[in-house]
Amino acid sequence: MNARTPTLFVFLAASIAMAGCEDLPTLGDDPPDPPDPQAVFRFETFGDETWWTDTLRMHEVIQAAVDPLTALSVGLKVDSEALPDGILETVDLEDPATTVALIGLDAVLGLKGEVDADGTLTRVGVTCALCHSTVDDGVMPGIGRRLDGWANVDLNPGLIVSLSPHFQDPAAQAVLTSWGPGMFDPRFNIDGVSDPVVIPPAYGLEGVALETYTGDGPVSYWNAYVAITQMHGHGDFSDPRIGVSVDWDEDLVTPLLDPLRAYQLSLTAPRPPAGSFDASAAERGRGVFESLGCASCHSGPLLTDAAERLHEPAETCMDPTLSERAATGLYRTTPLRALWQHAPYFHDGSAATVADVVSHYEGCLSLTLSTGQRSDLIEYLKSL
Repeated sequence: MNARTPTLFVFLAASIAMAGCEDLPTLGDDPPDPPDPQAVFRFETFGDETWWTDTLRMHEVIQAAVDPLTALSVGLKVDSEALPDGILETVDLEDPATTVALIGLDAVLGLKGEVDADGTLTRVGVTCALCHSTVDDGVMPGIGRRLDGWANVDLNPGLIVSLSPHFQDPAAQAVLTSWGPGMFDPRFNIDGVSDPVVIPPAYGLEGVALETYTGDGPVSYWNAYVAITQMHGHGDFSDPRIGVSVDWDEDLVTPLLDPLRAYQLSLTAPRPPAGSFDASAAERGRGVFESLGCASCHSGPLLTDAAERLHEPAETCMDPTLSERAATGLYRTTPLRALWQHAPYFHDGSAATVADVVSHYEGCLSLTLSTGQRSDLIEYLKSL
């Protein structure tokens, strides 16, 4: 252990000791407070430690080989506001022990761990914030203030999971390491097909009828599906349309779906940074958007017709693979919000830029745009 590292462990050990001194509830105590929606999103594992610790043994992987610089390189983020003042100047960012201590402080977004006073990581699980939060990079890239609801476009979940002793056979390694940053396949462990999708943002969902790419159900449907089948939390989920049924003796997921949904719906889409688009061109681009008929699907204030209908893949020249693996066989119209923040675009990430999105539809729908119209339309999309 690096000589500078124990500073963080001293702070952590003190926190653990203080937590252990809390009074236990007794008969006659008031009932517990209702779940805090933000805490559910940020810190609730739904008991998934049985997968990430007991099966994948990720606590061993982290303890042995994942120093903070490695963690940042695979897209993990650190909440600077959870750190003691000045601590980053006194610890070794190339020592896995520092990562363990950061987990013990609840500073690594989406990771929840149990750390002994001697610095041993004994259990670890994941939360919704792993994929659907990032930071503002205010301290350094990957370390800053939390931005809940933002898609973690740097996260490489396949590569992270590939480090587990559980997935060391060549076939699993080839699949998991092929997905890349910002991509994840939430059906792979169900049907064995590898076709990853872009990790979406979890903001701007208020009023959206169907939150998934394929319109399988509302946000709580997807929260339950992911919490139980992907995070491997303890809960009950059944959807005969996709042949999935999971039943735990204790359901830790369903009672928390309402507060989780409430917090997600409270997260508004971030506005584009000042100077990131030409306002005059964007206003002209709005007219182009409407004249081309884009608003017939991207309709209403949320720019989606998901409440009224879903679409065949061929309507917009989309790869049908994901829809074929889903419950509906169709795609919903994605609400257009904060496009500046979460490239790449389309469910499969096939459009790297907003300009690529426009090019796709020019070809698919046989649109004829002048150079000026194309430029204005791009500015409009950047302004959303």
